[in-house]
Amino acid sequence: MQQHGNDLQCVWPAAATLGEGPLWVARESALYWVDIKQMQLHRYGFDDGARRSWQFDSPLSALAPRAGGGFIGTFREGFATIDLGGDEARVEPLGGPEADRSGNRFNDGKVDAQGNFWAGSMDDSEERPSGVLYRLDPGLNWQPVDDGYVITNGPAFSPDGRTLYHNDTLARTVYAFDLDGSGRARNKRVLLELPEASGYPDGLTVDADGCIWLCHWNGWGITRFSPHGEAIGRIELPVANVTSCTFAGAQLDTLFITTARKGLSDRELAGQPLAGGLFRCNPGIKGVAQPLFRG
Repeated sequence: MQQHGNDLQCVWPAAATLGEGPLWVARESALYWVDIKQMQLHRYGFDDGARRSWQFDSPLSALAPRAGGGFIGTFREGFATIDLGGDEARVEPLGGPEADRSGNRFNDGKVDAQGNFWAGSMDDSEERPSGVLYRLDPGLNWQPVDDGYVITNGPAFSPDGRTLYHNDTLARTVYAFDLDGSGRARNKRVLLELPEASGYPDGLTVDADGCIWLCHWNGWGITRFSPHGEAIGRIELPVANVTSCTFAGAQLDTLFITTARKGLSDRELAGQPLAGGLFRCNPGIKGVAQPLFRG
């Protein structure tokens, strides 16, 4: 198995409780990421390393740039638009599909080739299979696509836009779905299952070759899988809880990686001082440009 990331470095030792959702915004040459449990959004300047953070009143779990400016995002309560142009963030709630599921919150989200925003919910206590995968279309209408998850994770799309990848974290399973031109998902199937020793599948991204970079919660790294689910590459990290990753930079050849301190004991944290940090490396592979939300 090929080893990647020999130049791995922690560029922001933020000690995030639950670092997640790395997002490359090419028009700003910046990397955004969230700390869900601390209800924070962070921005890292790609060229100068400049840092900025915003504090919210609700857990922000994912965001994506809108074609007309600003962002679409998911908070505990549902979808919202986010404007970071002023001194303070401005949030406009769009409503949420889960008024009857008070124990749920949203988790990961990504945009597909048609400009739809896909986001999954989960049981915040990580016990009940109450999580649902939703698709928010450019008209700001949401539709449930799949359900029965305790923890949804890692929506991502193949380079041709025809395949959706999505995780059932506690089941240690990554699914693949076929997508048609209207954004409908069909033919759900198991792509791969992680053994217990490999931890749990968390966030993921897809590279220009169509391979999947899967982060391992309690698994100390990232595995690169072929489109058929064969493990072909690996990045080792000095922290156990690796949560998500995305390609960034003008050439999309830099990989940013988020991590978490959640669930680690004091002894474990002493051995993992960089847990909750933002990492970057150049794995020798290029990513795929992420579409903008058209709503």
